Amino acid sequence: MNISDDNIRDPQTDAIIGAVLEVHRVLGCGFLEAVYQEALEREFLRRGIPFRREVELPIDYKGERLDATYKSDFICYDNVIVELKALDRLGGKEKAQVINYLKASGHGRGLLLNFGAVRLENERFVLSAKSATSADRVGSKSSLSTDYKD
Repeated sequence: MNISDDNIRDPQTDAIIGAVLEVHRVLGCGFLEAVYQEALEREFLRRGIPFRREVELPIDYKGERLDATYKSDFICYDNVIVELKALDRLGGKEKAQVINYLKASGHGRGLLLNFGAVRLENERFVLSAKSATSADRVGSKSSLSTDYKD
C-alpha cells in the first residue's frame, strides 16, 4: 500500500477543504449534518467545484452485487469521496466508513470532515493504485480553525 507524500499539494482536495472551511466559518459548530451538507452544496456551486450529492455506491460480495448500497455525502471531481459528520470527535467507525466507500467505489481519494467541534477536523484518504482492497490514511489529519466565536 502506497501512502502519498504529505508535501505534494492536491489542488482538488484543497479546493474542497477551502469550501468546507468557509461553511464552518459562517455556520460554526452545533448544527445537524444535513445543514452542513446543504450549505456545502451551495458553496461548491459558488466555487464551481463539480460534485454529485448522496451518490449510491454498489457493494460486491464474492463477485455478486448486493442489494444493499452505501450512500456517500458527495463525490467531487468524479474521484473524491467527501463524507461529512457533525460529531464531538471522529472515531474508528467514521474512518472505516470512508475506507469502505473508497473500496466499494474504486475512487482514489476521500475526505472525512467533522463539523461537530469548534475546530473543523479533516482527514484525507488515498486508495492505493496497487490494490483496491485497502486504503491508507494520508498523514494529513488536522483540525482547522475557522475563527469561530461563541
